[in-house]
Amino acid sequence: MVYDRTCRGGPWLPGLSHAWWSGARLYKALGRLDAYRGVGSWDEALDWLASHEPERPIAEIQYWGHGKWGAARVATQPLDEDALRRGHGLRTRLDRVAARMCRGDAGLLWFRTCETFGARPGHRFAQHLAELIGCRVAGHTYIIGHWQSGLHSLLPGETPSWSDEEALLDGTPDAPRRAAWSRLRAPNTITFLHGRIPSGY
Repeated sequence: MVYDRTCRGGPWLPGLSHAWWSGARLYKALGRLDAYRGVGSWDEALDWLASHEPERPIAEIQYWGHGKWGAARVATQPLDEDALRRGHGLRTRLDRVAARMCRGDAGLLWFRTCETFGARPGHRFAQHLAELIGCRVAGHTYIIGHWQSGLHSLLPGETPSWSDEEALLDGTPDAPRRAAWSRLRAPNTITFLHGRIPSGY
């Protein structure tokens, strides 16, 4: 598991990095993680994922941080559709991580970030990332917090089964502007304590 360590807040109001660090420690104590790391860039995240205990395959990666439609961010650096293209600075690092992932349904890359799989940019990113990484990918369409709604996943070769208008409050699927907050009765809702993706999501 990797999380964005740069969202630190101020001296009197801790940022989200504190929550993600605490969540990582809790998940480790519960036996849900083998290892975790706070990162300041996607370069650092992918280098660590590619090199940590290199003799072992990777069954699951979770990323906790910020996101927008079709992207997951570390600080201001996006991992998006552009990053999947050959010649991009992150592509070689992604290939190294992909080489370690368990294939198909035996592997999982899960973005616990806001909106990453929402609207049409999220659909495209999910499909292209699954093809590149070679395993199931998962992400959310809503703004997430304690409640984490709009959780969807797909395998390489599949197309998104969820609407490109899910969680969209303003804008269009091609040009989204505002997403809804997660809530208990929204589609495909879990909490931050859920460590597994429910069947059918």
